[in-house]
Amino acid sequence: MDRTPVGGRTRRGSREPIVLRLFAEGDSIADLTSLLHRAYSGHAAEGRVFFASYQSVEDTAYRLGRGECWLALQAGGLVGTVTVAALHEVPKGYPDPAGSGSFWQLAVDPSYRGTGLGQRLLALAEERIAALGSSRVVIDTSVEAVDLVGWYRRRGYVPVGSWRWAVTNYESVVLLKELGPGVPGL
Repeated sequence: MDRTPVGGRTRRGSREPIVLRLFAEGDSIADLTSLLHRAYSGHAAEGRVFFASYQSVEDTAYRLGRGECWLALQAGGLVGTVTVAALHEVPKGYPDPAGSGSFWQLAVDPSYRGTGLGQRLLALAEERIAALGSSRVVIDTSVEAVDLVGWYRRRGYVPVGSWRWAVTNYESVVLLKELGPGVPGL
């Protein structure tokens, strides 16, 4: 596994491959937080205040400590991330079938949108959740983020409920995907 430290931003179109690896000692939580802010800034500009658009470095450290945090790096620069967990903790009443895995902080640097990196990170999240022992994935996102909800639905996620988090300003749609055999690989 590549152990390149998380560094500055790179440019789309680089000939360097994008490497996926676990967050490691020496990686910068501040760089990760900055990526999250950039990736979610479009939602915030449209009035949807995703927690990742404003969370602190301490919040990022807490959230990545609740699962496996994966980084997407190109030429040593951080261009994407996702954090995954199986059998994750949810508040009472959250519409989450028992034994579900989840992922959060799926983020792609805005300059890398349309490159397939988001799909690659989603496939990694699903693969890791299955490897950790869950046969289904439950996530949530703003019901108002119609394009994003559609992106997940085209990838097999179906609505199973709704939820309202205290740290956002919107109603979330909760989405479920059964993983089954043949989880897409990387």
